[in-house]
Formats: sequence, C-alpha cells, structure tokens
Amino acid sequence: MGLTQRAVAWRLPDLAATARSKDIRSVMQTFTFHFREQNCQLDGQPKIMGILNLTPDSFSDGGKFNHLEAALQRALQMQNEGADFLDLGGESTRPGCTPVSTQEELQRVLPVIEELRRCCSLPISIDTSKAAVAEAALAAGASIVNDVTALRDPDMPRVIRKFAAGCILMHDRQLPPQAEAYQEVALSLQKRLQWAVATCALSKEHFVVDPGIGFGKSQEQNLALLKHVGEWRNLGIPVLVGMSNKSFIGRITGQTQAAQRLSGTIATAVTCLLNGCDILRVHQVLENRQALQVATAIRGAL
Repeated sequence: MGLTQRAVAWRLPDLAATARSKDIRSVMQTFTFHFREQNCQLDGQPKIMGILNLTPDSFSDGGKFNHLEAALQRALQMQNEGADFLDLGGESTRPGCTPVSTQEELQRVLPVIEELRRCCSLPISIDTSKAAVAEAALAAGASIVNDVTALRDPDMPRVIRKFAAGCILMHDRQLPPQAEAYQEVALSLQKRLQWAVATCALSKEHFVVDPGIGFGKSQEQNLALLKHVGEWRNLGIPVLVGMSNKSFIGRITGQTQAAQRLSGTIATAVTCLLNGCDILRVHQVLENRQALQVATAIRGAL
C-alpha cells in the first residue's frame, strides 16, 4: 500500500468511544512529529515554541523585532533560553488586524529565515495562511507551517507535500455561544486532520493540532478547552497550545496590557503540563521553561 493509500485509510478513534473520565496524566503516549528531514518525540512534556513576530502590529510585541538585527538577536536569545522551535510570523492574526500583501509578508520573513539558517540550529516554523509565503519560507529553510486557517488556501496542501513539511492545523471558526467547546473543536479538528492527511499525501506524523485559544471562542469556551487540552492525546493527536499573554488571561487578572500577563501565561503553561500537552507557543521562553522545569520536578517527586 502506497503512502497516499495509507493516509486515506487512516482514521482517528471515534470521539464517542473516548472516556472523558480517563486520567490524562497517566496516558503519556509518545508521538513522532516529522518535519522535512527531522523529527521530534512528543511525550506530553511540553516543548517550547518561541514566538518571533516580525510585524509592527502584533498584540503582544508588535514593532519590537521587525528589523533584521533585532529579530536575529531575539531568535538567538530564545535559543539560548531553551526554545525547541522558533515560530516566525510576518502578518498579525490578532482581532481587527490589517491584512498585508504576500509581497510584504515575504519581505518581512525571508531575510530573517535566511540568516537564521546560518546561525541558529532550531527548527523554524512559518506562521502564515498563504501558500506562496509558506513555499518561499520552506525553500529558504523553514521546516514547519503553522496555519491558523488549517490549510484554507487551496494551494497549501501541495506546498506541504512538496517539502514533506510539518504542519500545525488550528481551529479558528466561530463557536456558537452555548456550544460545548471540546466536543465542537475536537470534531472540527478531527475532520480537518483526516482531510489534510489525505490531501497532503503525508502520514499523520506530519501534523499537530491547535484548539485556537482566543479565536472565535467565549471566555468560558477558552477555559474549557484548556481544562481538557490533554484529551486530544487520548484521541491519538499531538496538541499545541498558543495561550501566551492572551486576553482571556487579562479577563481573569484584570491586566489590560499583554505585557502584564506573564504570570497568567505561566499558570496556563503549568496547567497544560499537568493535563498533557505537546508544544506551548510562548513569547517569554525563559520564564515559561523554568516554570515547567519546577512543575515537572514536583510532579516526579516520590
């Protein structure tokens, strides 16, 4: 059976058969995440993906690193602080942001990727929903596509397949106000993941899902998704959570500025560790890394 046939034949377990009462912490299945010629073992101990926004208008640190030298210094700093991946974005995805052209996005990200391939050993993820940007970024040395639209660009599957890239599929759809968040998001991502595996003609090990905290969800829905984040692992899916400095934290703590939400971000990171999560996408690498180290040590004590 060829790879395409195997991809089409693969199916996730039926959601209805999954026991919600199962102890997530006792089920630490190891997944292999493939991206180009590399792979990474994901075992429920979160890897850290450092965010590098190459934009003037991102909600947390827009304008700080949208120049080549500043971007390179920040990337190397995150590598030294213990990041496992770097996620570069040339277009903000915050609510109300102004879209940018493909050419402008390329001008922001390509010089940084090209230079990082000379001086940085970390795998690079390109945060884009445009197939043209993803293709150029992968050709320049990126290994993963982080697509908040879950491959809505019809040419994106071809690009993923061409480079055998890793791919992060995020849920960005508006949920009905009274919807049960985990059920709705899990069903949507299950369907989209099956489609992506078949359409990209790659094995499931090339994909990670992201529940899309803050994208089209109410405060209660965001919190419910975080509480049950590890249940994606019971479905046989590695999961990434992007929660860093987001507004759901500010609604709890009263902090209106993104830069003031580090403590809440750390609390969320530790919760994800305890529940079972594979990758955490964060702005402050060092602080989150140290928090996870302490929580891991406590959890492992006799």
